[in-house]
Amino acid sequence: MSNSLLHLHHLAWRTGFGPQWQDLDSLKTVSPKAAWKKIREASEGTPAFIDVLEENFKSLVIGKSYASLNETDKKTIREQNRNNIKQLNLIWLQQMVESPRQLNEKMALFWHGHFACRSQNSLHQQQLLDIIRTNALGNFGILLKSVSKSAAMLNFLNNNQNRKGSPNENFAREVMELFTLGRGHYSETDIKEAARAFTGWGNKVDGEFVFRKPVHDAGMKTIFGETGNFEGDHVLDLLLSKKQTAFFITRKIYRFLVNENIEEDILEDLATVFFESNYELIPLLDRIFTSKWFYESSNIGCLIKSPIELLAGMQRAIPLELKNPDSQLLVQRILGQVLFYPPNVAGWPGGQNWIDSSSLLFRMNLPQIISQSEQPEIQPKDDDDQMMGMASKVNKAGNYVATIRWTSMMEQLQISSKTEVVKSMRQLLLLQSPYFSEEWATNQLRGNLPVEWIRSSALLFMSTPEYQLC
Repeated sequence: MSNSLLHLHHLAWRTGFGPQWQDLDSLKTVSPKAAWKKIREASEGTPAFIDVLEENFKSLVIGKSYASLNETDKKTIREQNRNNIKQLNLIWLQQMVESPRQLNEKMALFWHGHFACRSQNSLHQQQLLDIIRTNALGNFGILLKSVSKSAAMLNFLNNNQNRKGSPNENFAREVMELFTLGRGHYSETDIKEAARAFTGWGNKVDGEFVFRKPVHDAGMKTIFGETGNFEGDHVLDLLLSKKQTAFFITRKIYRFLVNENIEEDILEDLATVFFESNYELIPLLDRIFTSKWFYESSNIGCLIKSPIELLAGMQRAIPLELKNPDSQLLVQRILGQVLFYPPNVAGWPGGQNWIDSSSLLFRMNLPQIISQSEQPEIQPKDDDDQMMGMASKVNKAGNYVATIRWTSMMEQLQISSKTEVVKSMRQLLLLQSPYFSEEWATNQLRGNLPVEWIRSSALLFMSTPEYQLC
């Protein structure tokens, strides 16, 4: 693979969910710099709102207090909430596969993990997802304040129970430890005083933010050595005024987009760009994706694909239609990343935590399962919330199979020999694979027709350990 094509493949994975099979030829005619500009422009503007809630459900939830409902209505709401979150999961995942706004969805996935939140209220989850997708490439300060005032986060971190005279420190602690400064850059006094500042922050049943002044502590507070009659917004402004916040966020973005191993001098430069731009995301991303160091071999193919990246990337790489889209929920559960169900407030740890002996085997078998080449039994651990009511089903491989249009792929690539098949499929599916022999791969191809070669080579490449990397 030429350096230019390798760099474009690398860029496609770090700014989105990998290249599409139909774009392979066009990748050979554009520079990484021009490609980055095109990728950035494709994500300009506001993404379309994802709405999975039916009007009668909204009326039932918003129109009455939950405590006043009878048991039948409460059960209906619980079941519908679970189904709504399932649909929210699948529709957003499909956006990652199909949308030209790849950069927006990729960064939204990052923020979804950074602002990890569990809520069984599908209205609130939908609102939080929209906040994250709308602000994924905008200003971090605006994103931070919007998430902090979202009903999903306020309830998840117990701030509706935070009131004068009986402060709940959970929200204030996580805002400092996980969302801005990072552990060790604040004191217990800072948390206690900030919790007082956040008293009164809550939401209405429809998710609208509300400041309940009667339960707000209006007394003087001292936070980070500064004293004043602080309210919640003042605390967030104090956190944003500290360059440590820029370092903490930039470090996480670097690990997500570049490499788990941090180059501290590069981090210093990136954090400075981020801080001096008043936390605008685009200048930071510009610096990353136009830098020579981003394309160094040590930064290519060094990240383990998250389960969501793996699922979305496979569907972009080959033209498939899942016979049962809900099966993706089972795959997410087996591989350890179910959208909207982070393991805790710290989110998914990522990196090497994505892989263990059983998950690696399943990952490498997944292409064969989808193509119906294998029929193993899959039995994920029971967790009825995460499985959206599907945990009791018998999870056979048949749930995962798809219709794959190998002929369309063959016609697009205009391939006539086994050597060309292997070369094209390797360019599409693998990044750096120095120990992978194209000669060996050519000898593994089955059948006598180009469409059979494409099928066997695609499955061969996607079943390798190297395919787990991006």
